Amino acid sequence: MSERLPPRFRSLTAVVLAALLVSALSPVRAEEATWKVGLAKAKITPEEPLWMAGYAARTRPAEGTLHDLWIKVLALEAPGGARAVVVTGDVLGFPHDMAEHVCGELHQRCGLTRPQIMLTCSHTHCSPVLQGALFDCYPLEDRHRAAIGRYSRELEKAVVETTVRAVAALAPATLWAGEGEAGFAANRRNYRDGEVLARREAGKPLRGPMDHRVPVLAVRSPDGRLRAVLFGYACHNTTLDSYQWCGDYAGFAQIDLEKRHPEATAMFYIGCGADQNPLPRRDVDLCRQYGASLASAVDEVLRRPTRPIRPSLQTAFETLDLAFQPPPTREWLQTEAKRTDYHGRWAKRLLDSLDAGKPFAKSAPYPVQVWKLGTDQLFIALGGEVVVDYAIRFKADYGPTSWVAGYANEVMAYIPSARVWREGGYETGAFDVYGLPAQGWAPGIEEQIARSVGRLVEGLQRPPAP
Repeated sequence: MSERLPPRFRSLTAVVLAALLVSALSPVRAEEATWKVGLAKAKITPEEPLWMAGYAARTRPAEGTLHDLWIKVLALEAPGGARAVVVTGDVLGFPHDMAEHVCGELHQRCGLTRPQIMLTCSHTHCSPVLQGALFDCYPLEDRHRAAIGRYSRELEKAVVETTVRAVAALAPATLWAGEGEAGFAANRRNYRDGEVLARREAGKPLRGPMDHRVPVLAVRSPDGRLRAVLFGYACHNTTLDSYQWCGDYAGFAQIDLEKRHPEATAMFYIGCGADQNPLPRRDVDLCRQYGASLASAVDEVLRRPTRPIRPSLQTAFETLDLAFQPPPTREWLQTEAKRTDYHGRWAKRLLDSLDAGKPFAKSAPYPVQVWKLGTDQLFIALGGEVVVDYAIRFKADYGPTSWVAGYANEVMAYIPSARVWREGGYETGAFDVYGLPAQGWAPGIEEQIARSVGRLVEGLQRPPAP
């Protein structure tokens, strides 16, 4: 249309458009930086050779460090005093009791309530076994259990103290949102490692479902400098299966981003990647490559205009009671207990519980959390190893820019969608891995979780209190 205007108006139009573009890309003035943000981190690499979590095939404790493990905390405060904290950690997942202890301490120390605390993890399989989780997976001796207990107590303290430091460091900042894409995740229910490589080399598409989006939350100082970036990806951190501590591809991505942006803290949470793997894998160079790919996806988002998040904050949390299928019979457990693997150890422990007169639990508590940042940025956090169908569903329900984290607040088992529950397989629960006293979840699990998310989202549609 500008071609029909006189030259002087065409020039004026160009100047106005240029000014608008510069305004979109320029830092927000200090007086507009009404968010407050605090950051802190702590190294959590074990100092003794603990057993490593994630692979039941491991036969011995860790033997070294590829790169350090970290706890990182992002504290947020909106005008009026509404606060929330995101904890990211290079752990397989927070067990129930640890999450409860941490949140209880943070309530005492910082006045934070349960909806205000989001505990996330990278789910790296090169991190330590924690107290109360995966004990049936390994032939643990008393000395191993004692060492795990010591480390777990120190980890709890590290999470609390790091969060306290982040809250104490609150300072003016701006928040920006965007989404990128990284393509190395593949649905592991459809392919093995070699099959994925062959299809990619042949230029053939992979069967899904998959979620390759990379949510990005950028924290900038009032003068526009990048202070932190929180990002996610829906893919297992299982590139490596070595005996060295590391954060897997997510650890390399954070290292890469902090090299590119030396003043910033890079923080990763895993999305709904329970049925997604980085394929192919089992190679350190591949792991670095995937990390670099993810870092580049984040950097691409940071280079282009992002959505400013207005300074308002609402948080909601609900604990569901998810039912199990009927428990296994004594006769079945007696047969299974003859096995020499983790499944046999699980069956034997359940038999010991029966012999001691301890009834089996019939359900498990399940955490569902939703935050609303600004006027329309939803951040949904689901407990357990959540399959990708949930992210796809909630992005369809609440908009493609909604963020969905899995493995959040507590990891107690796999969380299947209705489709995966019907199809069967490992991702329907893996109760023997996690030690739960049943063989799977009762039907209807996806709808129960979806109704909970819907209730929380609906509650957050109300305008925040002034």
